[in-house]
Amino acid sequence: MKVLHLDSNHHLLIDQLNDLGYTNHENYTASKDEIEAIIHNYDGIIIRSRFTIDKQFLDNASNLKFIGRVGAGLENIDCDYAEKKGIYLISAPEGNRNAVGEHSLAMLLSLFNKLNKADSEVRSGKWLREDNRGIELDGKTVGLIGYGNMGKAFAKKLRGFDVEVLCYDIKPNIGDNNCKQVTLEEFQEEVNVLSMHTPQTSLTLNMINEDFINAFKKPFWFINTARGKSVVTKDLVSAMKKGKILGAGLDVLEYEKKSFENLFTTSKIPDAFQYLIQADNVILSPHVAGWTIESKEKLAQTIVDKIKKNFTS
Repeated sequence: MKVLHLDSNHHLLIDQLNDLGYTNHENYTASKDEIEAIIHNYDGIIIRSRFTIDKQFLDNASNLKFIGRVGAGLENIDCDYAEKKGIYLISAPEGNRNAVGEHSLAMLLSLFNKLNKADSEVRSGKWLREDNRGIELDGKTVGLIGYGNMGKAFAKKLRGFDVEVLCYDIKPNIGDNNCKQVTLEEFQEEVNVLSMHTPQTSLTLNMINEDFINAFKKPFWFINTARGKSVVTKDLVSAMKKGKILGAGLDVLEYEKKSFENLFTTSKIPDAFQYLIQADNVILSPHVAGWTIESKEKLAQTIVDKIKKNFTS
């Protein structure tokens, strides 16, 4: 089978597919229209988030048997239409879940201990010990929205702390020894920390809005390593100004392009983002929670293993 690689990935992906007898072509620069003109020649596609695979693209891909997305989510693919056409969809959340779990914990501990603020002050000659007194994670209740690969990885990282871990998920009976599943009402009653671990779907789009935030009984800390468009940023900022949200660690932002490779689609920086970049109780990173040296290799290996399992006799 012929496979077209639309984004660069760890070299093992192509190396191992070559060993399995696949013909691999790389095209990392052509436009979407140019790819559509040749896609009928291929049995498989490997992509990260370079562009959206929509109905028009899939109609041109008359011989396509699988799409491998080297990442966790599939929101850049019209999944329903692809499945109707008999195209097998492959994602790799197993590949970067550990990285996301570690990044979530790093953001939370950095916020609690004011590490970014303290580091910046010391570098500028300030030695403000009392202003940088932190708080401890022990004794807190950490709530996870979404308890799939990423949520479970974060819960596992929390085992070394004296915390209660709760999760809310639309799927029933997914709690385990690391996390207790509860209703949304109990979740909003108890948590001190809210961490997002959901895919981007119609249910999660703009989920974290003013009404949702105000339903929480206690002020809370917010971590988002999932998808930026799950959060209405202006409502997040409003809640921070009121003290309803105590601080935020944001690896993803509402303003990201669909490719995740750039931040803004326009040159005007939104007022809400101006607040975030100036706030001492905010930590920002450029959608890299799952972006480690190790995860690059594990993501590629996961895709190869799934292709081998489903398409190699």
